[in-house]
Amino acid sequence: MHQEFESPLPLQDAIECFWYDRRDFGRQQSGFEVMPDGYAEIIFYFGSSCSISTNNGLQLLPSPFLTGLLNQPVIFYSENILEIIGIRCYPWTVFDLLGLPSGKESVQTFEHPIARLQPVLDKWIREGKIEQAVAEIQQYLLNAREQIATDSMLFKAGVAMRKANGTLQVNQVAAAAHATVRTLERKFKQAAGHTVKDVSSLMRFEQVRNQLWITPNVNLAGLAHELGYTDQAHLSKEFKRYSGTTPAAFARKTKREKQNGNDFVAFIQA
Repeated sequence: MHQEFESPLPLQDAIECFWYDRRDFGRQQSGFEVMPDGYAEIIFYFGSSCSISTNNGLQLLPSPFLTGLLNQPVIFYSENILEIIGIRCYPWTVFDLLGLPSGKESVQTFEHPIARLQPVLDKWIREGKIEQAVAEIQQYLLNAREQIATDSMLFKAGVAMRKANGTLQVNQVAAAAHATVRTLERKFKQAAGHTVKDVSSLMRFEQVRNQLWITPNVNLAGLAHELGYTDQAHLSKEFKRYSGTTPAAFARKTKREKQNGNDFVAFIQA
């Protein structure tokens, strides 16, 4: 069960959307893969525990936690019923929104007053009132947003990057933001913890991934041209860099999953 909720107008420069997902993993602990995209996600979860696979074994995650920009798939583990409310943020706004220093960690735990919402949200979730739970988070973030001055340079850069699906060169993004490349890169990395090029590359990967999910037989050469890759080989190399697999292998997997009725990509990215 997956639902998405539009971000209120005052938050649309920082948050792409809010979403809810409910999955039944059965009694045995199961792993699920989250693939990279161009967003950072604030994740609240309810019901069963949620853990992440690390080199030292499974690490239990608190609720909420932050999924930053990923450079490779991450495996989470849960069992029985897991319910999630996600806040899909632009990576150049999420740290300012939370008042946290930027970082490059793929999955980050943090101490923040927003965690006080957990028992209130849990009550709404238990009652099946998802819209009320989302409204609680939205109101909290609307109040937080009022305390933060909008950086017009980053806002303009973000709009240009999103509109072009990450296909713009850094100098083109700087021109759209009416800034020098040096100033934009400094402020962007300070805000997001990543460079403009890092985020743009993930935006393009996300487009390829979504196209392969929707149309597994999509022409990769044409897609490479459309998204500004040098050629199909360049697209395939970048895709494998972020997904750990080739576009062809991913397309075969999507066909199998669709036949089994498993919308595995939509768990995080609809």
